[in-house]
Amino acid sequence: MARYFQLSIGTFVVCFLYFALPHLATGVRYQPNWASLDKRPLPDWYDEAKLGIFLHWGVFSVPSYAGAWFWDWWKGPQPRPSVVEFMASNYPPSFTYADFAAQFTAEFFDPDKWADIFNASGARYVVLTTKHHEGFCLWPTKHSWNWNAMDVGPNRDLVGDLADAIRKRTSLRFGTYHSLFEFFNPLYLKDKANNFTTNDFVALKTMPELFELVNRYKPEVIWSDGEWEANSTYWNATNFLAWLYNESPVKDTVVTNDRWGNDSRCKHGGYMTCEDQYNPGLQSRKWESCLTVDKSAWEFRRNLHLNGIHSIEEIVATLVQAVSCGGNLLLNVGPTKEGTIVPVFEERLRQLGKWLSVNGEAIYATRPWLFQNDTVESSVWYTSKKNSTGAVSVYAIALKWPSTDALLLGSPEPTPQTTVTLLGYPQPIQWSKGALGGLSLHLPVIPYNKMPCQWAWVFRLNNLYNV
Repeated sequence: MARYFQLSIGTFVVCFLYFALPHLATGVRYQPNWASLDKRPLPDWYDEAKLGIFLHWGVFSVPSYAGAWFWDWWKGPQPRPSVVEFMASNYPPSFTYADFAAQFTAEFFDPDKWADIFNASGARYVVLTTKHHEGFCLWPTKHSWNWNAMDVGPNRDLVGDLADAIRKRTSLRFGTYHSLFEFFNPLYLKDKANNFTTNDFVALKTMPELFELVNRYKPEVIWSDGEWEANSTYWNATNFLAWLYNESPVKDTVVTNDRWGNDSRCKHGGYMTCEDQYNPGLQSRKWESCLTVDKSAWEFRRNLHLNGIHSIEEIVATLVQAVSCGGNLLLNVGPTKEGTIVPVFEERLRQLGKWLSVNGEAIYATRPWLFQNDTVESSVWYTSKKNSTGAVSVYAIALKWPSTDALLLGSPEPTPQTTVTLLGYPQPIQWSKGALGGLSLHLPVIPYNKMPCQWAWVFRLNNLYNV
């Protein structure tokens, strides 16, 4: 039976102040179309953060073999022989993918320890795969009965526990990855068979989950994926994003990516991801590159070898190049089914944090300079930052230490007032003009144990002519 409520004048005023005044104050209310949504400015915190941590964790962490697409590669329309053979050799014929869920135990999951590792890495945001393409949800959702981490496996709210731990570290923000589609969900397969002229799966599954995630956990990153088989109209993406930007509890701080339909990737959304390990160079729109510490997989693999891990030099270089070109880096590690981050992954994260503790000035809240890569020394990349007085510092980040006592930089144009500092080193660096222009740095002899860092060295250049 319909119920009617009579609002008091006081209640009406409160509702008006809550819902209407924010839009009157800003003069902006985003409409559910890309022309309007794409005009929303990206909140400043995201561009200033530069580095995030990506976590691929789910039922696929139990077989921990081949990838997060394990189920599809075993039972999908194009099975991979290696995965089929793996299952035939190690599991009984009656075993199903759902049987893996009970083994997703997470008994050693310590969210505070994870948060400490991420904080030590120098990252400024963390993005957890709350649901991957397998459909298993890491929170006690009302929209995935018996296929979530509270009903089976860990029997706990993994999303909530990690979100709480992340927010205890004031330098970190919490974000959620969410897959729009699911490999074998009958509702999705029905919509697909109907050429996406129906959208029961979106109405009954995808959208309720997204609203639930936002309202319950208030993530400041919504990292959408799994959009490629249908357009953004099918996914109801623009309506969701309009609500997210206008009404949601994170409307002023949330950022989103571009994976909201096969008509939106690399075209629409908050920032561009375009493709995995995206590294496009300088772009007019904010972008993010995703790099896995494991060279070949997003999730933890039991058959991982040391030569399959990116070195810290490679990770630092990727971060530096991304930031130099205006991008962010989202660095992925895959936890184990028991809920641990294996030592080699932790080591890489802590090494990165150690480097940033010396050189973060050249990364956080910086902007691309006139040049991204030096015109003479290809191993040098640039960032820039304006200080409180309005003066601009340029940071020359050398991925390799020179083999001689001089480093010639072709891009900077010095003035008589130019000063050079090696971050983490107490004495100024002497310099002279290059014979054909540029700036020649005269490097001191520094004992190994006195070097400010072990990988990639940053020279701060002040009072240049071309800033």
